[in-house]
Amino acid sequence: MASFVIEGGHRLSGEIHPQGAKNEVLQIICATLLTAEEVTVHNIPDILDVNNLIQLMRDMGVTVSRKGLDTYCFKAEKLDLSYLESDEFLKKCSSLRGSVMLIGPMVARFHKAMISKPGGDKIGRRRLDTHFIGIQNLGADFSYNAEREAYEISACELKGTYMLLDEASVTGTANIVMAAVLAKGTTTIYNAACEPYLQQLCKMLNRMGAKIQGIASNLLTIEGVDELHGTEHTILPDMIEVGSFIGMAAMTQSELTIKNVSYENLGIIPENFRRLGIKLEQRGDDIYVPAQETYQIESFIDGSIMTIADAPWPGLTPDLLSVMLVVATQAKGSVLIHQKMFESRLFFVDKLIDMGAQIILCDPHRAVVIGHNHAMCLRGGNMTSPDIRAGIALLIAAMSAEGSSRIHNIEQIDRGYQDIERRLNAIGARITRI
Repeated sequence: MASFVIEGGHRLSGEIHPQGAKNEVLQIICATLLTAEEVTVHNIPDILDVNNLIQLMRDMGVTVSRKGLDTYCFKAEKLDLSYLESDEFLKKCSSLRGSVMLIGPMVARFHKAMISKPGGDKIGRRRLDTHFIGIQNLGADFSYNAEREAYEISACELKGTYMLLDEASVTGTANIVMAAVLAKGTTTIYNAACEPYLQQLCKMLNRMGAKIQGIASNLLTIEGVDELHGTEHTILPDMIEVGSFIGMAAMTQSELTIKNVSYENLGIIPENFRRLGIKLEQRGDDIYVPAQETYQIESFIDGSIMTIADAPWPGLTPDLLSVMLVVATQAKGSVLIHQKMFESRLFFVDKLIDMGAQIILCDPHRAVVIGHNHAMCLRGGNMTSPDIRAGIALLIAAMSAEGSSRIHNIEQIDRGYQDIERRLNAIGARITRI
C-alpha cells in the first residue's frame, strides 16, 4: 500500500492542465462495444480505473492499440464470449465500478451479459435498480446467480418503450441509452441524467449512426438502428479536477491558472466557489485564480447561513462537495455542506477535525463548517484515504497545513487523478510517494 508524505505550507504558482474526464471516459470505452468497427478516443487519462477497464476490454477480445500519449483505438470485432462467463471476468468486474456499463452494450449487440456486483468507492449504498429496471423495460431478462454472486442478463430482442426513471442516474442513463440505440422501435427516457458526460456519450453515438434527440435535456428520444459504425471522439477536461485545483489555489493562498477547462461545460461549479468567497476569472477557456489572503463565505439574501448541496445536473456535482468542505475550513464565515446523494461521503471529516478544523457533523448527510479565516492553520496529520474524492480533499488539506502529513491508501487517489504528485510538485507542492 502506497502513501503520500506532504510538506505543507508551500504556495503554488504557474499553470496546470486538467486531465480527461474520468466519469466520461468509462462510458465512452464501454460504448465502443456497440460496433465492430474501430473507434478512436483522444484525451484518455492515465488513471487506475481507466487502465483497468482498458485491460478488461483486451481480456474480452477487443483489439486495443495505443496511438499516442492519450489516444487509444478500440475494435470490438470479435469478442471471447466464453471469457465473459468466466470467474476471472467476474472477479475483475467486482473491483471496477465502471464495469456495470458493459451491460447495455453487451445485451444490445450480443443479446446476453453476465456481471458481478461492481466495486468502487465505499461511499454508501449505490444501487443498480435504475440500470436493471431500465434495461428490463427494453425486454431483457435478469436473474441473480447466488452461487457465483453474479447477475445474468439475456434478451433475444430489445424493443423500444417509454420509461420514467426513478432517479436521474448518470451511469444508469448511459447504460439504458447504449442498450436502446440498437433496440427495435423508439425509446423515450424521461428523468434522464443530462450531465456533460452523458451529452458527450450521446453525441458520439449519433456520430456512429444512432438517432438520439433531446441531448442536454432530461427527456431523451432514441430511434433504434440496426448497427453502429466507427468514429473519433475527444474526452472533455475533468470538471472535478478543475474544481480540485480551484480549491488548492484558495487553500494554499496561491496564484494559479488552470488551462483549457471547457468552461461552458463547468455549469455552476465556478459560481459555487465564488459563494465561498473565492475570486476566479474566466480568461478565454482558462480559469485564473489570484492569490487571496482571505476569502469570505456569502450569506443568503435573508442573512441565513449559506448552504451548498449537491444535485443532479445542472446542480452541483456531489464529487466536489468533499473539496468544497475542505476549502471552507479556511474561509471567513460558516457554511452548511449538505451531501444528499451519498450517505457516507462526509465521514472523512473526523480526519480534518484531528487537523484542527472546526466542523460539526450533524448526520451522515450534513456538516457545518466554521472557517478559520486563515487565522489558524490546519496541523499536519496521519490519515487514510477512504475514496477518490475524500482522498484529494485530504491532500488539499495537507498541502495547506503546518508541518508534515502522511496519507495512506493513495491507490484511491490514483483511481481518479493522473500522476498527481508530479503535476503538483511542478507548480510548487512538496509531495513524496512512499
